[in-house]
Amino acid sequence: MQEYLPILLFAAVAVGIAALLLAVPYLLAPLRKTKAKLAPYESGFEPFDSARRTFNVQFYLVAILFIVFDLEVAFLFPWAMVIEQISWFGFASMLVFLTVLTLGFIYEWQEGALEWE
Repeated sequence: MQEYLPILLFAAVAVGIAALLLAVPYLLAPLRKTKAKLAPYESGFEPFDSARRTFNVQFYLVAILFIVFDLEVAFLFPWAMVIEQISWFGFASMLVFLTVLTLGFIYEWQEGALEWE
């Protein structure tokens, strides 16, 4: 049981620090409702409205485009780390990937998906 003592001590300290970091703002910060805090969220709708309210599909489209181009960067990092070890086939396959992604981006741009109305 003695070999588990450092792990239990570490867990106790972690829980203590987390509890302290959660409790301090409630003790020190006043809870005031201001107009800015009650303002609509980024979507432009009132925060406490019906959940069935329809809204612009543009929000979904922007989120999907962000995910697509964020994944592009996620695929570039491992490729860049092994660029010296991969053959010309690996280099060409990444160029094909980037070309397809760039063509998709150009298509989205021409279709007006990036225009905010």
